[in-house]
Amino acid sequence: MPDTPHLLMFIAAGWLLNLTPGPDVLYIVSSALKSGVRAGMVAALGIVSGCFVHVFAAALGVGALLATSATAFTLLKWAGAAYLLWMGVKLLLTRGGAPVMPAVSGQASRAVNLGRIYRQGFLTNVLNPKVALFFLAFVPQFMAPGTEDKVSAFLLLGLLFSLNSLPINFGYAWLAGWASRRVGAVQRAMHRMDRVAGLLFIGFGLKLALSDNPSR
Repeated sequence: MPDTPHLLMFIAAGWLLNLTPGPDVLYIVSSALKSGVRAGMVAALGIVSGCFVHVFAAALGVGALLATSATAFTLLKWAGAAYLLWMGVKLLLTRGGAPVMPAVSGQASRAVNLGRIYRQGFLTNVLNPKVALFFLAFVPQFMAPGTEDKVSAFLLLGLLFSLNSLPINFGYAWLAGWASRRVGAVQRAMHRMDRVAGLLFIGFGLKLALSDNPSR
């Protein structure tokens, strides 16, 4: 494990990186806007669960395989791109007939399918091979020189990075939920949000599909 100054630098770098908008942040914000703060937090938990998968995979060498095998990277890349495109098309085709403003109590809150939100957040993250490559490139920079048990050190730092993202992601969920209750948005406005989010997901999917293996 790194010493205290390097550990604090690792935490600060993680916060800065998690502040950067991407598919994960977009999914958290859109979930919170549509279904309330709790839904945004559940989306964040799904995304962090996906990060756990990448951390364990990278520690066990799957990340190294993705970095060196063009076939493995391409297969996972296309799976992730297809999922993001599917999410985008689904949002574009969403009808605006049902109320979509968040409800914090009563029957409407129980109607929100938190399990589905969690699963979609998980898949949004776990099907992106660049996340595994990110952990493989980022985490070792903060491992102390001469560390004997590199796998354990990698796992601890990777899990710390993932858990460290929760305050940022919960903050995004809270801000989005707060805004949705106070901007006076009506059903049509939230319907437009679905369209914008759908286009952005399609953009992320196309970007992932057209990207090269970063190790090449």
